[in-house]
Amino acid sequence: MKAAVVERYGPPEVVSVREVPDPAAGAGQVVVRVAATTVNSGDARIRGAQFPRGFATPARLVLGVRGPRRQVLGVTLSGVVEQVGGRVTGLAVGDEVCGMTGAGMGAHAELVAVKADKLVRKPAAVSHADAAAVLFGGSTALHFLRDRVRPGTAVLVNGASGSVGAAAVQLAHRAGGRVTGVCGPTNGALVESLGAAAVIDYARTPLDTVAERYDVVLDTVGSISTAVGRSLVAPGGVLLLVVADLWSTLRARGDVVAGVAPERAEDFTTLLELVESGELETVVDRTLPLADVVEAHRIVDSGHKVGNLVVTP
Repeated sequence: MKAAVVERYGPPEVVSVREVPDPAAGAGQVVVRVAATTVNSGDARIRGAQFPRGFATPARLVLGVRGPRRQVLGVTLSGVVEQVGGRVTGLAVGDEVCGMTGAGMGAHAELVAVKADKLVRKPAAVSHADAAAVLFGGSTALHFLRDRVRPGTAVLVNGASGSVGAAAVQLAHRAGGRVTGVCGPTNGALVESLGAAAVIDYARTPLDTVAERYDVVLDTVGSISTAVGRSLVAPGGVLLLVVADLWSTLRARGDVVAGVAPERAEDFTTLLELVESGELETVVDRTLPLADVVEAHRIVDSGHKVGNLVVTP
């Protein structure tokens, strides 16, 4: 099969598409022929070893010192079951599924072996591209916002045009929140169309000059300090850090929440149902073939990716 391989950390050009052995389904796994995956900020961060401050050494110890041990990156996928391993029930060859691979990665390939409990059935009305696109940003946004937004809640989303931010704006708006999105000057109309009642152009209005206070502040890109984030939080509110350095993560407590969003199959189902019903829009910057995966990484590295970047093996 063809796969995008990363043998050492570095710029986008270290990624190469080559033939590698087909995976086999182990116990509790299925092999999926990938119809769509995404290249997201997490993939680019691993490829470039651009970890948040303080995480460089522990990340290399876990992922690999000079390059990733799991040389095929990619954590989201949608496709068709091609092989079923032992102790798997409820899935059969030919089923259309989608999900996330977690620490195993491997989705930037024509075939990937995945734990069956990390997959859900893809609704027929949802395309493979939309299914893959909604998972990474959608599951992260859902995790951080769950039970924190109700009618009238003032929500600030920093990075509102990215994959996590675009989903967060919609989910917060759907829950009745009054959403303010922070984005670049060219993406304001998009963020408003997703449900934001107000938009802040970060190029013109630094967040440390904003006077309004919010019940929920969600930083999806790690571009604001904890001090600035806290200054934006109203009494009784909460600062949610999707991306944070080691020190901020260790100190997060009380009105500051940080950490990694879990990959939960029930969340995948919720998001797919929202996409199927038209209540959640998938925002896709563009769709590229696997052969153009280097360009996909370049786009992510530029910091100007809008929504999700879909790759089709």
